[in-house]
Amino acid sequence: MKSTRASARRPATLSTLALIAVLSFSGCGSDLNNTSAPQANQMNFGFTTLKLLTVDGLNFKDMNKDGVLQPYEDWRLSPDVRAKDLVSRLTLQEKAGLMMHGTAPALNDTTGIGTGTAYDPTALSTLINKQGVSTFITRLSADANALAAQYNELQKVAEQSRLGIPVTISSDPRNHFQYVLGASASANGFSQWPEPLGLAAIGDAGLTKTFGDIARQEYRAVGITEALSPQADLATEPRWPRINGTFGEDAQAAKAQVRAYIEGFQKGDGGINSDSVIAVVKHWAGYGAQKSGFDSHNYYGRYATYPKNNFPYHLIPFEGAFAAKVGAVMPTYSEPDGSVTVDGISLEQVGAAFDKPLLTDLLRGKYGFDGVIVSDWQIASDCDTNCMNGWGSAHPGFVGLGMPWGMESATRLQRFVRAVGAGVDQFGGEDDPSFIVQAVNQGLLTPSRLDESAYRVLLQKFQQGLFDHPYVDASAASSIVGKQDFQSQALDAQRRSMVLLQNSGDLLPMATGKKVWLYGIDPSVAKQYGYTVVTSPQAADVAIVRASTPFETLHPTYTFGSMQHEGSLAFVDGNPDYEAIKQAALAPKSVVAIYMDRPAILTNVQPKVTSILANFGASDVALFDVLTGKGKPEGHLPLELPSSMADVAAQSEDLPHDTAHPLYPYGFGLSYK
Repeated sequence: MKSTRASARRPATLSTLALIAVLSFSGCGSDLNNTSAPQANQMNFGFTTLKLLTVDGLNFKDMNKDGVLQPYEDWRLSPDVRAKDLVSRLTLQEKAGLMMHGTAPALNDTTGIGTGTAYDPTALSTLINKQGVSTFITRLSADANALAAQYNELQKVAEQSRLGIPVTISSDPRNHFQYVLGASASANGFSQWPEPLGLAAIGDAGLTKTFGDIARQEYRAVGITEALSPQADLATEPRWPRINGTFGEDAQAAKAQVRAYIEGFQKGDGGINSDSVIAVVKHWAGYGAQKSGFDSHNYYGRYATYPKNNFPYHLIPFEGAFAAKVGAVMPTYSEPDGSVTVDGISLEQVGAAFDKPLLTDLLRGKYGFDGVIVSDWQIASDCDTNCMNGWGSAHPGFVGLGMPWGMESATRLQRFVRAVGAGVDQFGGEDDPSFIVQAVNQGLLTPSRLDESAYRVLLQKFQQGLFDHPYVDASAASSIVGKQDFQSQALDAQRRSMVLLQNSGDLLPMATGKKVWLYGIDPSVAKQYGYTVVTSPQAADVAIVRASTPFETLHPTYTFGSMQHEGSLAFVDGNPDYEAIKQAALAPKSVVAIYMDRPAILTNVQPKVTSILANFGASDVALFDVLTGKGKPEGHLPLELPSSMADVAAQSEDLPHDTAHPLYPYGFGLSYK
């Protein structure tokens, strides 16, 4: 995307526009006259708990329960006009509440982060009606109809709030294979696609847009209207645990994929509309260049580093997001390890959510972004002793966890003020607006600054039609989520995304009727394809192994360090998958299918096996479709595979394709003859 200066794209200030709106509608009430709103056919609201008003022969929801049609209740008016009118009616508490992106509390939740099968209605009523919070992440795990029914209950509570502001529900990705708390959600019936790395391996932007469109339909069916994705981060550091959610290490390829993904989720490139799921592109910016590959969810991994001054390269994928008019941007936790200057803008050495040059000067200024900036989770929370130093002998938990990097010694109030001043509109993982209220009362933030954030959040709710038809058909959700056509397309993508790395003697595709020894594979699937499963490699014609990229748990006493894949990418003696690969070598021929959430080092695997397939999320059925030729591996590596950990240690975190002797280069992929 060609950059444009802020003066060419930035709208008039909100305070000016709000004043115009208030003057235009002051005293209107129900006496709107036919000149203030276009003639229209009656909107079908579907279900609502609100009373209806009749004006000009048309029905409207009485959202604020005053018996008078207010401009924000008038569905004939534009989202812009309605949002400005509603902002003028908000109390300070309500404005601050809109700036919270909380976690929807669940019944019987043992984690403290909203996991369960049903929402806690009492806790939610307090958050919505007293705190003014109207945006929540859901971490419920239930079938589609149950999720949809629970969502409808939330909207009933929201309709009874003072102004009837509907709830927005967000989610981490739900359509893939890997489930890591805090990064993704279990699929649980949603169509199951390869990870974004797999979509990048296929390299078909049209398919990625189709994926986004299908996921959009599934999300909307259960009431999820905001996607905390895609990751526009670049996988330039091979050891980094978050690689599986990226589109690889090449900036231009990732740019095309990011744009297509967002166009699918938001249904087009014209911005948010009534069919959209808001896409939240993340993590602005440079998150993939993590120092030594450690992740900035952790105190020990808080630094991103740019030894080759290649930070501008990491901005390129976001240009695809801006071209698609992405609805929201999430800043990274990371703080730069050293000075970074881009286009004359010098970044501050704090986490991105606190960095005004990064958010205001670069994101809103140079790139003209005018959507919502939502922080990553818990950037205003304290990082206590356990968070900084590990939990010792105790099992790591979420109590005392925060990611306020660069602002560790500040108070919570100071962090909120610094982030809002930097440009943040919403705070992920926060549901207590009292700090924002306190900041305004103490003169640390202005009411007009809160107006800007409240407007951006409300505008998107109006654009999505949530004020007029917030409910979903819970009885129909299961007929949409994971339906056969969607899953069929997902399965085909699983097959196509596989990368054939080695195929000695053209073993693949493989004839049926053979005796096979299996590791990590459901024997019943092999039998369905006409194979006889045997108990030893020596008794087999072919040994088939499913393995994963090796990892180490280098920080088991840290909350996220205990869950994330860190350290070495090499297969070594004692690794269970490598031991299985060595066993498979005892068979006349062998196939190894390796799931790559990070780029595996295959130097000592390559000579031991006949064929190697890389996958980025694939079922046993997809694998056997490819093994037998029912499907073909069409993927090309979206990242290079290093030949040694010494080469990994020597490469630069911010550069792509820069290990000295890659065993398989970026873009490598064989095909069947």
